[in-house]
Amino acid sequence: MFNFRWRKKKRTRYVAPDEVFMDSHNTPRFDTHTLEGRIERPMSRGTFYMLAGLFVLIASLFLFKIGSLEIARGGELRDRSERNTLTKSAIFPTRGVIYDRRGILLAWNENDRIYKYVPGLAPVVGYTGKPNKEEIISNIALSEERIGRSGVERLSNRILRGTLGEKIEERDARGELVSFGMQVEPKDGGAVSLSIDSELNAILYEAIDKLSREKEFEGGAGVVMDVGTGEILAAASVPSFDPNIFVTKNDPQIIARYTNDPMKPFLDRVISGQYTPGSIIKPFMALAALSENIISPTKKLLSTGSIRVQNQFDPTSYTVFKDWKAHGWVDMREAIAHSSDVYFYIIGGGFKSDGGDAPGVRQEGLGIERIESYMNMFGFGESTGVELYGESLGTIPSPAWKKENFDGEEWRLGNTYHTSIGQYGFQITPIQMVRAIASIATDGNLVRPTIFKVNERDKVLAQEIVLPKEHWKVVKEGMRMSVTHGTAMRLSNEKVKVAAKTGTAELGVGKDKVNSLVVGFLPYDEPKISFVLLIEKGPRANTVGASAAMREVIDWMVLHRPEYIR
Repeated sequence: MFNFRWRKKKRTRYVAPDEVFMDSHNTPRFDTHTLEGRIERPMSRGTFYMLAGLFVLIASLFLFKIGSLEIARGGELRDRSERNTLTKSAIFPTRGVIYDRRGILLAWNENDRIYKYVPGLAPVVGYTGKPNKEEIISNIALSEERIGRSGVERLSNRILRGTLGEKIEERDARGELVSFGMQVEPKDGGAVSLSIDSELNAILYEAIDKLSREKEFEGGAGVVMDVGTGEILAAASVPSFDPNIFVTKNDPQIIARYTNDPMKPFLDRVISGQYTPGSIIKPFMALAALSENIISPTKKLLSTGSIRVQNQFDPTSYTVFKDWKAHGWVDMREAIAHSSDVYFYIIGGGFKSDGGDAPGVRQEGLGIERIESYMNMFGFGESTGVELYGESLGTIPSPAWKKENFDGEEWRLGNTYHTSIGQYGFQITPIQMVRAIASIATDGNLVRPTIFKVNERDKVLAQEIVLPKEHWKVVKEGMRMSVTHGTAMRLSNEKVKVAAKTGTAELGVGKDKVNSLVVGFLPYDEPKISFVLLIEKGPRANTVGASAAMREVIDWMVLHRPEYIR
């Protein structure tokens, strides 16, 4: 057999000799750095397929990633991109300042909110604080700003706060500022002017505080008001606090000490303190009795130091109602001036003599329904309308009130007697007292008190109490007699005529503590201001009362504020 061996023919490329010689001749002129003169070898098919496959794989991965970012997480990443590049932020305005009526700064700004310490005025001016969580969520305020928390700071927060500005900033991925965008400038807060005379306020506070410390009272309150406009010239609550503790110091221990103090320095006694008025209610009882023709102003009633009332169920039993002293026969003016309890027991509840203390006397009384009605008419038991938050309404005792608070007990004559002299459950506030006294000074103008300075163009809000002019005259004469030769003689002043009424309210079951009060107006002939000053929870045996402190205030006004009293 033939043994044939097949061999694959090797392909070769014929190279002509002249090409070799030509290449050799040209080699020195080739740029070897750019591979000139090299014989190129074509890429193999396998290498081509491998590179093509690698390219397709990389392109597929790239397209998959793009799809993932755009479709699956596109919204999230767009939001993140916007947040990272554009930032909106608030520009805070400067908070407005607060002035007293004479242009003295009471609140202003340095590195923080600063308050002038005026004794007793902190509840009126108030303070600022950080917004709580609910206020932030409700867009009432931003977490970085301070808002009014009490007093005028809260009441006038919209004016004082101003208007926020806004700026837009562009920042890179590292948070670095790249450029500024649009900017809205903030509008600073407006200024607020109060009716308060801060110097007078300090004098009023110091007079109350001094007497309280010397005579062992626990504190008190005082108000001075313009009877024509209702402007509060001074409103002192004793004890008080420094509003700067909520801002610059913000010391939790100091705040806790104030909060836990049994003297309650955070209580605004002027509008929220409820006090048994005692005898300062007697001028209003007199006006009610005159208006209802219960008694003439010249009729005299006898006070022997007490009256006794026969028990309707047991004729042999009597209840005795004491006066603070025996006054003898007194008419209405004298009863006001000397503060006869028996006189006002009788015109309040009526009296029929049994032949003992006041033989042959029969006198109709107002009765509790009419008493309640007139006390409401003078603004007791209701809001005065003053702008501050937290005003108490007080209480005028009545049969319905007694049933509600004393397990359904019936009203008795003795309850009417005690209500007629401002005792029993009678509770009123100093702001109500000063407003009601102003209505006597002005013959029935029951003005709305205000803590803001009143301009000539501002409308004064008031109710008119329509009573015969001669009735107002009788009561004012009785109050003037109280200063000239009655219970308020400490207020007698050569420079200005004062009309006043004092009161002593017994407290508690044992009646071993008392409140001492004085109310009034001046000048007597052309009244400009009304006032109230009270000191609370002092020893019953004390003989120096609120009139002594008010005398110091009046003397100061005579020397330093004659425009208030002339």
